[in-house]
Amino acid sequence: QVQLVESGGGSVQAGGSLKLSCVASTDGFRHRATGWFRQPPGKGREFVATINYSGANTFYVDAVKGRFTISRDNAKNTVTLQMDRVKSEDTAVYYCAASRLSFHSEIMSRYEHWGQGTQVTVSS
Repeated sequence: QVQLVESGGGSVQAGGSLKLSCVASTDGFRHRATGWFRQPPGKGREFVATINYSGANTFYVDAVKGRFTISRDNAKNTVTLQMDRVKSEDTAVYYCAASRLSFHSEIMSRYEHWGQGTQVTVSS
C-alpha cells in the first residue's frame, strides 16, 4: 500500500508561483508513474500532469503546458508540481496519485493510490 501526502497548497495571486509536493510512504513508489490531478469548484476531477517512474518522460494537459513542471526525486520518494504564471482557472483541489504502471498516463483509472488533496486558490 502506497500512502501519499501532498503539501504546498495555499493562496496566490494570478501570475504568481506555487510549488506542490507529494511524498510517498514506501520505496515502491519509485517504480510507479505518478500524476497530478485537480478538481475545480463544482466540477469533476481532471488530469493535470504525469511523469513516468524514472522521471525521463512527462505529459501535460494543454491548459498548463509551458506553465507547470512535474518532476520527481526517487531518492526522496517525492514528486513535485511547480506552478508558474498561475491563472484563476487553476483554482482547485490538487491530488497526487500513484499509478499501478511504470509508464506515464493521463488515464485516471490507471491510478490506484491517491493523496488527500491540497487546496490551491488563485486570486485575480
